[in-house]
Amino acid sequence: MAERWKSATLIASGALLGCSASLALYKLLSRRAGFHGFRNTKVYLSGSPDNNDANRRLGDQGLMSLDLLKDEIVSEQLTRNIQFFGLESQQKVTESFVVVIGLGGVGSHAAGMLLRSGVGRLMLVDFDQVSLSSLNRHAVATRDDVGTPKALCLQKHFASIFPECKVEAKVQLYDVSTEEEILGGRPDFVLDCIDNIDTKVALLGACVRRNLKVISATGAGARADPTRIRIADLSQSSVDPLSRAVRHRLRRDYGIEGGITVVFSLEKPKAKLLPFKGLSGDEENPSDYQIVPGFRVRIIPVMGTVPAIFGQVMASHVLTQLAGLSVHTEPVVNLDVDHYRALHQRLVEHEETLYGTAMHVQVDVDEVVYIVKELWHGRSARDQLARDVGRGMWRSVNELILVRWDQSKPASVLNLFLLKFQEAEEHESTTLDQIREKEPDFYSMVTHVLERAALDFGL
Repeated sequence: MAERWKSATLIASGALLGCSASLALYKLLSRRAGFHGFRNTKVYLSGSPDNNDANRRLGDQGLMSLDLLKDEIVSEQLTRNIQFFGLESQQKVTESFVVVIGLGGVGSHAAGMLLRSGVGRLMLVDFDQVSLSSLNRHAVATRDDVGTPKALCLQKHFASIFPECKVEAKVQLYDVSTEEEILGGRPDFVLDCIDNIDTKVALLGACVRRNLKVISATGAGARADPTRIRIADLSQSSVDPLSRAVRHRLRRDYGIEGGITVVFSLEKPKAKLLPFKGLSGDEENPSDYQIVPGFRVRIIPVMGTVPAIFGQVMASHVLTQLAGLSVHTEPVVNLDVDHYRALHQRLVEHEETLYGTAMHVQVDVDEVVYIVKELWHGRSARDQLARDVGRGMWRSVNELILVRWDQSKPASVLNLFLLKFQEAEEHESTTLDQIREKEPDFYSMVTHVLERAALDFGL
């Protein structure tokens, strides 16, 4: 009898689940059919006189409603994001407007993940078309898309992934004449995925002038090591040739020294631009074949995985920023284990000299690595507030020493910070009360960093 009841229960449960699944599938298919019919009524094209009308019709359909996450299909599609960020933070993502400029190997992956993560409005900008050779790194393009403008290609595919997103495709080149059209809508974030230095510099300069949040991708071609990809301030990206050139131009043309987040690789390019060969097979002048002046036509060898990772890193940064999630990126510090050992030994000797014993040193070399690299980014705490952090970065271990923040407490992870020798002497001749009174910003910054250490170590 018990077995019969068990069997009956299982059958009833299966029927119930089947009905629920069928109902959800029916709603999804109905929704998909509705969107399919709707999205074929209008295509966004740059300069189209009906573009604004199409946007209004999207709004009339309720696709950008603030209650979007209450929609059963949408909430289920974004359930993992909601669980990760929390409902209120995901709402911020869903209500956001993001512009992605440059839709190749980097930009297409970044835009795709922003869409899949529930960004409510996307503007996709690129003048170029999908080519057969770009299929090795593009996020969604197929052979059927070859010859299609990249912006329209993404818009088409995105409509079947997250049709609730308002996707505006602009088949045009970003320049001074299109700046207002592209940036005038006050986007919450701009992604620079452009590989032309003139256009890139102009865009970044405009974003800084307009006080827009922006993240820029540097050179992803001719690289193979994903473990060396970093995200940092432009001023810290000294290894990457494109970053170096952009930094120089921004300083020269706009007086911008830093303050722009970039994704770059510490890896040196493994290949150079390939020679350009014309239809005859002979090497020719690439500029003779440029569709747009200043844009390269020579080929950079690319392993498709690296641009894709660049794009994913950019999307991750933007999403956490939109959601208000605090993420501490790994700093760019070029030290090896001997440097950290030297700093640890210097701490021990300093403690013995100042306090007569090293028994209160409560850190080992591994913890010194954390303090120096993660907390203080390889720089004196006095350099953390400097605007030009690139030039202020520490290049020699001989200039720095770990000292106690509060001299009444032991030399632990929660009480050590990095200073130059002269700064350390001045610090040890004053009190925390004096620092709080005379330098409240510095006091607050150091206190905040040490509180982060407490959280990281669960103390």
